[in-house]
Amino acid sequence: MKGRSVIDIAREIVLKNENLSLLATRSVTALQKYPGIGKDKAATLAAAFELARRISGGGKWYSNKKITSPGEIAEIFIPLLRDEVKEKFIVVCLNSANKIIKFEIISVGTLNSSLVHPREVFKVAIDNDSANIILVHNHPSGNEEPSNEDIKITKSLIEAGKILDISVFDHLIIAGDKYTSLVENRLI
Repeated sequence: MKGRSVIDIAREIVLKNENLSLLATRSVTALQKYPGIGKDKAATLAAAFELARRISGGGKWYSNKKITSPGEIAEIFIPLLRDEVKEKFIVVCLNSANKIIKFEIISVGTLNSSLVHPREVFKVAIDNDSANIILVHNHPSGNEEPSNEDIKITKSLIEAGKILDISVFDHLIIAGDKYTSLVENRLI
C-alpha cells in the first residue's frame, strides 16, 4: 500500500469492512497495523471514517439515539476522546425519552479539569431543556479507574440535579478504548 493515496487505501479498507461504525471506532494505532499506513495516513483515515459515519447517520449524528446502556454512550465518545491529550469533561443532555438532545464540552485542561461546578453542568442541561444528563470525561493517562474526586464530584452533581429535577444517569470515564461506568461499578 506504500505510495498509494489515502483515498485509495480508504476505499480498499471500506470494501473489506462493511461496517462503517466499526471502522470509525478504530484508533490511529489500530489503523497503523494495515500495511503501508503510517501515523499521518492513519490519522487522516480515522478522521475520514468518523466523518463518514456521522454523515451517514443524517443530520446530527447523535440525534434520535435512545440511550439504554452506558456502553452506548461509550461507543459514541470513545472515538472522540481516545487520542485526546487533554482531559475533557462533557455533559450529554437527554430528553425524557432518553434520546440525546445535545452534548457540550464544559471543561478542557490537564489533571484537574474534571473539577467542574454544578452551575456549569446544569446551565447546559437547563439551556437544552434536558430531563436527564450523563457525564463523560476522559483520562488521557489511560487509567480507567475513577478517582475519589471523580466520585465525590459526581455525588455532588447528583444531589444538585435532585434539586433541579434533572437526573444524573451516569458518569463515564473514557480511557483509550476502554471505559468505566460509575453506575455499573456501583460507585454512585
